[in-house]
Amino acid sequence: MTGPRWSSEPLDATHDPHIASWVETADGHPDFPLQNLPFGVFVPPKRAGHRQPLPRGGIRIGDRVLDLGALARSGLLMGDAKAGAQAAAGGTLNAFFALGRGARNAVRQRVHTLLTEGAGDRPLVQRLLYDVRDITMELPVAVGDYTDFYAGVHHALRVGELFRPDRPLLPNYPWVPIAYHGRASSVRVSGESVRRPRGQFPATPGGEPRFAPTGKLDFELELGIWVGPGNELGDRIPIGDAGSSVAGFCLLNDWSARDIQAWEYQPLGPFLGKSFATTVSAWVVTPEALAPYRTPAPSRRADDPPPLPYLTDADDQTGGGLDIELEVLLSTAQMRATRVAPQRLSLSSTRYLYWTVAQMIAHHTSGGCNLRPGDLLGTGTLSGPAATARGSLLEMSSNGTRPVEVVTGQTRGFLEDGDEIVLRARAGRPGLATIGFGECRATVVPAEGG
Repeated sequence: MTGPRWSSEPLDATHDPHIASWVETADGHPDFPLQNLPFGVFVPPKRAGHRQPLPRGGIRIGDRVLDLGALARSGLLMGDAKAGAQAAAGGTLNAFFALGRGARNAVRQRVHTLLTEGAGDRPLVQRLLYDVRDITMELPVAVGDYTDFYAGVHHALRVGELFRPDRPLLPNYPWVPIAYHGRASSVRVSGESVRRPRGQFPATPGGEPRFAPTGKLDFELELGIWVGPGNELGDRIPIGDAGSSVAGFCLLNDWSARDIQAWEYQPLGPFLGKSFATTVSAWVVTPEALAPYRTPAPSRRADDPPPLPYLTDADDQTGGGLDIELEVLLSTAQMRATRVAPQRLSLSSTRYLYWTVAQMIAHHTSGGCNLRPGDLLGTGTLSGPAATARGSLLEMSSNGTRPVEVVTGQTRGFLEDGDEIVLRARAGRPGLATIGFGECRATVVPAEGG
C-alpha cells in the first residue's frame, strides 16, 4: 500500500482497510479496528483467591485488550518488538515512550500480524485478550510536565472579541506559539469525576473579591500530545526532527473556572482557574496510525507573516497538519434520569489549528527547555469558524450572556453540578478505515463542603 507520508511515517500494510482481523469486534469498529492499535494501561479483573492484579500495558483491538506483558513472555516476539512490549508492560508507558518510533512501530507491526485473519498463532494470542467490560483503565503515563498551547486560532479570535473587541488577536499571536505551564498532578483519566473548584473572584465587576465555588465552570475541547524521546536541558529539538519526539495523541479536556481565571490571570497567566483538573482519554493513538490522515499545515491569513525560520520546515508545511473530527456532548443529570441521549454541543476539527505539532515542540524547546518521555502537551481549544464548532461554553454562550438551550428545556451558560461532558474524535477518509480515540468523559460533582 502506497500513499502520502509525514516525517518517517509512510503508509504500509497496517493501514490497509482490506486486511481483516480474527477478533470478532474489530472489523468496522468505529474507533478501534485493526488499523488503529492504540496503547494504554489497564487493570485486569481480580480472580477469586488471587491478589489484586497490577496495572499493565495493553493494546486495544475492537472490544478487547491485548496484554503486552503476557505477549512479551509468550515467545511470539523478538528484537525491538519484544523490547517494546516489555517496556510497555509496567504500570506506565513512560519507558516505552522513551524507546521512540523504532520499538513502537515494531510492536505495532508484529501485533498487526498476530491479530490478522488467518494468523497461525491465534489460539495462543486469544488467551491474552481481555474484554473491555471486565477491565479498569488507568492514566497511561506518569505525567512529569503539562504544557497547554493556545493554537486554536478561532478560539483565540472569539475570546478576544469578547474581552478585547478592538484587538481580538494580540500582536504576538501570528509570530509565537502561545502556551502556559499547567499542573501535571491534576491530570486524570477519562471516567474520573471533576470536583467544582473554589477560588477567588469579584462578586461583581469592580467589587471586592470573595472566595467561593466557581460559577463559571467550563470545558475546553483539545487534542493532547504525548512526548516520547525528548531533549537534554540546554538543547533544542529542530522542527525537522520534532515528529520523532511524538509518542502519540489523546483527547484532552482543559477544565476552566472562567471567573477565577479572569481575576487571576493578569499579569502572569492562569493558575487556580485551570490547575484543579485536566481530563485525558485513556488510549494513546500513535503517529503511525494517524499517518493516512496527515494534511498540509494550516493556511495562514493573507496579512499574517510567515513563521520565523526555526518554525519553518518544508516537510512540516506539506504534511504537518492533522485531519481529525472532534465533538463535544453534554449529558445533564436530568437527561440521564429521563434517559435522554447526550446532546452534541460542538463538532470541530484539528484542521483549525494555527500551529502544527512540530512547531509547538520546536518552540517549546527552542530556549533549551527539556521535554521528557510522558510529558503532555495540549493544543489549546479547537474551535472552528462556525457557531456549531465552538470548543467551549465561554464561546457558545458569549460568556454566559446567551445560554445554550438543552433538549430537556434547560439552559447552560456554564456547567452545573451533575453535568457530564464527553469528548470524542475520529479520523477517516474515503477508501481508508475510520479510527478513533474512545471517550474523554467526566462528570462535575459539587465543590467540597457543598
